[in-house]
Amino acid sequence: MNTEFRRAVLPAELRNLQAFDKKVFPRADVFPAEYWNQCEPYWLLIDGVKAGCCAFDKNTQHSKGTLYVSTTGILPRFQRKGLGQLMKQWQIAYARRRGFTRIVTTTRKSNARMIALNRKFHFKTVRTIPRYYAGPTEPALVMELQLTPP
Repeated sequence: MNTEFRRAVLPAELRNLQAFDKKVFPRADVFPAEYWNQCEPYWLLIDGVKAGCCAFDKNTQHSKGTLYVSTTGILPRFQRKGLGQLMKQWQIAYARRRGFTRIVTTTRKSNARMIALNRKFHFKTVRTIPRYYAGPTEPALVMELQLTPP
């Protein structure tokens, strides 16, 4: 299995990103086109197939050394194969290579698999934001990983 992370090209791949979003997330969590322009998206390719995607918010990246992970997703047919762990490892390595000292992400409170994955990598819940998500309305957990210097 050949794995690769490749930066998505905007605006050329905008429709691909939106289509991917619709396959992975509830409709209410799909990013509008204008939000993707605020992101730095990356594909996880498995043998050349777009199996996963993550994106970092460009507007908050250099705020106090924090990398904000806007989205992390794996297509359903590729889930439960360890690719979420691979992507989380890559996100942490990405942050370290670029000198970030902290990673922050949000997730639905009901997303037990993402919460467990983040905790596996020592992310801590720092706060809950009531009614953050819509369709259905649900709180978000804000999770943070403090990076130690190499």
